[in-house]
Amino acid sequence: MNNLPEFNNQKLFQQAFIHRSYLNEAKEPLESNERLEFLGDSILSFVVSQHLYITYPQFDEGILTNLRSLVVNTKSLAKTAKELQFGDHLMLSRGEEDSKGRENESILANTFEAVIGAMFMDQGIESVKTFLHAVLIPDIEIYVQKKVFKDPKSLLQEYVQSKKQNSPMYKVIHEEGPAHAKLFTIGVFVENVLTGEGRGKSKQEAEERAAEKALEKIGK
Repeated sequence: MNNLPEFNNQKLFQQAFIHRSYLNEAKEPLESNERLEFLGDSILSFVVSQHLYITYPQFDEGILTNLRSLVVNTKSLAKTAKELQFGDHLMLSRGEEDSKGRENESILANTFEAVIGAMFMDQGIESVKTFLHAVLIPDIEIYVQKKVFKDPKSLLQEYVQSKKQNSPMYKVIHEEGPAHAKLFTIGVFVENVLTGEGRGKSKQEAEERAAEKALEKIGK
């Protein structure tokens, strides 16, 4: 994890990697990373939004929102967390370990946000900005260069309309977890046919993942 700065508070750093499942097996009282994840989610959104606002004055709100969603989503954050080998440092229950929790995109994305929250509490916003500009924000320019401004839901909607079909319908298939940490599974239906499924910490994120899967299925 060479891109991470040295933490002053090592207990805070450790907490960022404690999955809630581990608490039942811990031999000492510990706090999971969920509160840090809550904080990190907001800090992450702020830093990326500020960067987009300053760097791309030519883009309207819609494009800025779409660009942000391309980098601040479960898949993107999990990919970055994998590159930083966050999975190796996770503290999981034996059950999560057996179910390959270290490779679980949702767990990895949540851990990334928790690390952001811990970094902010330990060192402040400037360290967070430096870190994100090193590991995540460069992806934005790649999307801009490729002119990938539209989110998967918009792309799927346009494709379906081009085929003169009814608009895609999104339905919640399953939800799990406590009220403050829900995980949704949503299916997207085209002409009443399940075309893609996605999971996310919000319905919006799950819908985007479902649309992404649908686009992959239809070769778009």
